[in-house]
Amino acid sequence: MLLLPNAMTISPLIYDLGVIPYQDTLQRMQKFTRERTEETPDELWLLEHPPVFTQGIAGKAEHILSPHHIPVVQTDRGGQVTYHGPGQLVVYVLCHLKRQQWTVRSFVCALENTIMEYCRTLNIPTQCDSERRGVFAEGKKICSIGLRISQGASYHGIALNINMDLTPFTYINPCGYSQLPMTQIKDFQPNIKLDNVKKEIIPYFLKNLRYNPH
Repeated sequence: MLLLPNAMTISPLIYDLGVIPYQDTLQRMQKFTRERTEETPDELWLLEHPPVFTQGIAGKAEHILSPHHIPVVQTDRGGQVTYHGPGQLVVYVLCHLKRQQWTVRSFVCALENTIMEYCRTLNIPTQCDSERRGVFAEGKKICSIGLRISQGASYHGIALNINMDLTPFTYINPCGYSQLPMTQIKDFQPNIKLDNVKKEIIPYFLKNLRYNPH
């Protein structure tokens, strides 16, 4: 039985962290989650990473075809290998699922709905696939989702391709799928700006994660 979250809860703290190394961010997320209490407000971190491949806990080495001097970092989120780089908006969702009565499945669906609703405002038709988590546009992956749940709280989050060099995705089997085609918002909206997306997408996170917009 899927549980629905409580009615509107207080808004999370939202931070724009700019460009920050992956390992630094991972340590900060782990520390935040380890030290948070039942009363700790949730947080959303919006940022970009320098080029890096991250390998999930289920990741298989054979899915890293040729890293081309891009560092590979073993991490503790679910899933396989993916790529982060400039021009990709990463949103880390540090949310207390237990407090808000989210199941992991319903929480992931809420994140997918967030991206799909935002993409609709840009006239980008998107879909989700229960067999392959994330969001797809015209059969190509535009947004990846990977989470870690610890002590009833989530960290890690989504990676939305906006205006980036997609070439490094060809150096891996993205999310464990051979030759998985990737796309980005720029392919549909050539004049898109990442800073604009940061501002525009926040209300969709607040709505779909059932936060009080005030």
